[in-house]
Amino acid sequence: MDKKVIAITGASSGIGRYTAIALMNMGHIVYDLSRRNIPNGNVKYIKTDVTDEENVRASIDEIIKNEKRIDVVINCAGYGISGAVEFTRLCDAKRQFDVNFFGMVNVNKAVIPYMRKEGKGLIINISSVAAVTHIPFQTYYSASKAAVESYTCALANELKPFGIFVSAIQPGDICTEFTSARNKSFLGDDVYEGRISRSVEGMEKDEQKGMSPEFAGKYIAKVALKKRPKPIYAIGFSYKAVCLLCKVVPCGWRNKIIGSLYAK
Repeated sequence: MDKKVIAITGASSGIGRYTAIALMNMGHIVYDLSRRNIPNGNVKYIKTDVTDEENVRASIDEIIKNEKRIDVVINCAGYGISGAVEFTRLCDAKRQFDVNFFGMVNVNKAVIPYMRKEGKGLIINISSVAAVTHIPFQTYYSASKAAVESYTCALANELKPFGIFVSAIQPGDICTEFTSARNKSFLGDDVYEGRISRSVEGMEKDEQKGMSPEFAGKYIAKVALKKRPKPIYAIGFSYKAVCLLCKVVPCGWRNKIIGSLYAK
């Protein structure tokens, strides 16, 4: 077996943790770049805040010092905020992008030069079905994940001549602590006639009924080992169908359907 060196951000919990477990169990060398150190078998830990560019660069350099290369990077670090755009503080919206988008950018900027010199590599960015379904009252989360996908597809073309592949993976509803960790704001719920709280409650019920993080982690692990991965993957048949429909259904119709589910 070709043992790979794999760095995963946000591998202390959720799908990042189970992706690390799946790859570790396959015999690969896995590093967890997270703020929290939660022991996970033979997964190696480096304390990392993805929003700190210098910290990220130091973490990547440490892996290179130890292993001489990085074959795969999986950007799982992220969180969600919810609330009405009108009442969301700009600092909270910026923080959402700092973690979900620019945190990923920091990691990729640090690792690309090493992969380019090796003439190979794979970067996986965790997006979301929310990137194409544009969920109301999760506007900034959806926008951050849509940015991840645009970035991924553009970067894939930039790096193709160097033998580096870039993919985005779209999970749907997953039953993890991501739900309880969401930064929720119900400011203005009276103005919106309870639509904010109803929307968030509905989303969280769907998440708690969603796929297991183990299933998602194993799926991501399989993509991480592909020789020629595609730019975009959705996890699970139903979410593949949702993403396909979002591409072919006129925007007005799509928005009406989503609004009937999450903006009533």
